[in-house]
Amino acid sequence: MPTLPRRWWALIGVSLATFMTFLDNNVVNVALPSIQRHLGLSISGLEWVVSSYILVFAGLMLAGGRLADLFGRRRMFLGGLGVFTLASLLAGLADSQTMLIAARVLQGVGAAAAIPPTLAIISGLFPDDAERTKAVGVWSAIGALALALGPFTGGVISQHVDWGWIFLINVPFGLVTMAITALTLDETRERERRRLDLPGLVTSTVALFAVTYALIEGHDRGWTSAVILGCFALAAAALAAFVTVEMRTADPMVDMSMFRNRIFSGGVVTMMLWGFGVMGIYFFTAMYMQNVLGFSPTAAGAAFIPMAVSMVVISPIAPLADRRLGTNITVAIGVAGIVGALLGIAMIGEHGHIIDLMPPFILFGLGSGLVMTPLNAAIMDRMPPAVAGAAGAVVNAAREISALLGITIVGAILTTRSASAAQHGAAPLHAFLDGYRLAIIVAGIIVAVGIPLALVTLRSGRDEAVTTTVPEPVPATV
Repeated sequence: MPTLPRRWWALIGVSLATFMTFLDNNVVNVALPSIQRHLGLSISGLEWVVSSYILVFAGLMLAGGRLADLFGRRRMFLGGLGVFTLASLLAGLADSQTMLIAARVLQGVGAAAAIPPTLAIISGLFPDDAERTKAVGVWSAIGALALALGPFTGGVISQHVDWGWIFLINVPFGLVTMAITALTLDETRERERRRLDLPGLVTSTVALFAVTYALIEGHDRGWTSAVILGCFALAAAALAAFVTVEMRTADPMVDMSMFRNRIFSGGVVTMMLWGFGVMGIYFFTAMYMQNVLGFSPTAAGAAFIPMAVSMVVISPIAPLADRRLGTNITVAIGVAGIVGALLGIAMIGEHGHIIDLMPPFILFGLGSGLVMTPLNAAIMDRMPPAVAGAAGAVVNAAREISALLGITIVGAILTTRSASAAQHGAAPLHAFLDGYRLAIIVAGIIVAVGIPLALVTLRSGRDEAVTTTVPEPVPATV
């Protein structure tokens, strides 16, 4: 290998896997019209193509983090990446809605095994605080780059090649990533193996699936129908059961003591608000640019590139702002930028041009860069190594759950408002635009909660730490 230290090669491998799985959160978005035409999907079907991956990814991520702590982070990472790569091949070859959604579910299973250990792996690779901050910054920047380049990649491929290749490109990347990490990553796990929290896994998965199904199908089935109301009730009951189980079991999937730390708990909620705004802009703005502004898939994807550039530029600067201003002020400024971007996009209307999109898109990228790196570093700094895998899983799960809620809640608002406008005589384009603008404004208002939250919960608390009785992880050979 070249002179680059082995741990940095391992970071490259971990970051490439993160890039792939993050990319699959939104690479589909710009390609949705092409997929819809080819497979004959409804809006609900399109939401399931996107949400099925995120649902399984988020629902199993907590279990993935716990399994990684118990049975080995390297083993879980490589196994999950292998499943994800195989599922990407199946998704690229899909010729029906059922096959595509099934492959997306399998992708979610693989991602849920591979991604939760990543932050714990980075913490173990870089015990020095300064190096770890740089490594987390690299990881965050690559994740942000994936989120921003996804629409462009999906647009170019769906317009000039075939939409199936948005998944097939994962295959060579997955094989290369597995080779790098297999050669450079050592195994770590907890000294004492404990039982998997099956009740916690079941109750958390049931809660997520029930609320997602209700939000996606609510418009078609009716928000007051027995099925939808039953799903909401089931989600609430399962969530309550999950919290109860986690507080009483000897080997919880999520150590609830982590949430006693205000920086950890406030950071996780702020992360969720950020993810909510991200999917609000990616999923539906990609459709808005094509359906309302008349952009081609390539042009719609290219419009996100300045956002990617601004994320990459600001990510290395964010730690400097963090040290000078404090995590709470830095993150609050970033969240405020995201809110301003969402409201700015909602104001553009049906006669907008790509030039009109650039200021809010760039602002969104800058805001996201100021949020991601300081927030990830602050959260993980509070966790002892023994629960690093579970803590990383909670952080990643929070982001994915918020993305899921962003798609479903914003989609429910858009669909309901559009249907109402159409009933009052609005043309399809104007009905969609009416629903889209309201949905993005509501998303901006929800994300704005993150400003005071960050200011209060993330203020100077570098000395805070979570204390647990969980044993320290030790190196393990496979």
